[in-house]
Amino acid sequence: MMALKWGSPPAMAMETKVTKSCGSLRASSLIKVVADGSSGSGFPSFIPKEIEKIRDPFARSLCRRIVRLPVLTEVSESCIMSSCVKPQIRSEINPIVLLHSFDSSCLEWRSTYPLLEKGGLEAWAVDVLGWGFSDLERLPPCNADSKRYHLYQLWKSYVKRPMILVGPSLGAAVAIDFAVNYPEAVEKMVLINPSVYAEGTGNLAKLPKIVAYAGVSLLKSFPLRLYANLLTFNGISLSKGLDWTNVGRLHCHLPWWKDATVDFMASGGYNVVSQIKQVRQEVLIIFSEHDQIVSNQLATRLQTDLPNATMRKIPGCSHLPHVDKPNHVAKLITTFSRYDHS
Repeated sequence: MMALKWGSPPAMAMETKVTKSCGSLRASSLIKVVADGSSGSGFPSFIPKEIEKIRDPFARSLCRRIVRLPVLTEVSESCIMSSCVKPQIRSEINPIVLLHSFDSSCLEWRSTYPLLEKGGLEAWAVDVLGWGFSDLERLPPCNADSKRYHLYQLWKSYVKRPMILVGPSLGAAVAIDFAVNYPEAVEKMVLINPSVYAEGTGNLAKLPKIVAYAGVSLLKSFPLRLYANLLTFNGISLSKGLDWTNVGRLHCHLPWWKDATVDFMASGGYNVVSQIKQVRQEVLIIFSEHDQIVSNQLATRLQTDLPNATMRKIPGCSHLPHVDKPNHVAKLITTFSRYDHS
């Protein structure tokens, strides 16, 4: 991994204009988005205390930059305070917006995000509605339609320019669904080991609630998450596997995580198979040589099904190359972002 030292910005309160009524927030009022913690650690106050168990320096650094911004939802035109990492620079090329995989958070980009910034890119790392570190105390629906609308409102309120939308694993399905419904918001897409051919959550959507909650509790369990990490990353040490497990399940400690995940499962999840051939944007497909989660054959199928797609292989890694091969992924995204096909 490239040696890279990058500092965290000082804890501060940021202000943003709210242009529509958001629940109890009135139009054009100034809303303070507090990004500092109360303990003097520099972590936002809404981050679970389990952050102190994490040793990964990139995770700790990126975590200090997470903020919550008011974003409109479909429910009674109310707002939720939505978590993301905001760019510190404005680029001449269109911004990068980084999604994450199933039941994850913006911390998935901890290793690649600083490299993108170092390369001069204007990058957002956003938490998909229902996952990550947003305030979901008043639980909104967390189905695919709500996730799409929430991402659109975040883009409309803050990003405001056509974006290069990056989606790993299930995040690729989120990206395709969004790009087809809001083509004006997406210039290009990068899909990493895309999981886009599953037809939703299948029979899981039919589970009785008590069974669904039991299953979600298992999903949070440390042993299962550790096993998934060891499956996802090739040849990592046990100590790193333990630490990365703590990173991957940090958002699960928020009190509404279980309800939001069950709601997503019960909704049927993402089924974008019929939308794939409707994609009109240029797409870069990145696939890993040793992915044990999504077959490489599906990446090849996707390249065929998409009207305008190219593929690049990353050797020697598994399902989440932006975590364990950040230099390679950052280079591919940067080159693709700067390349003007026209």
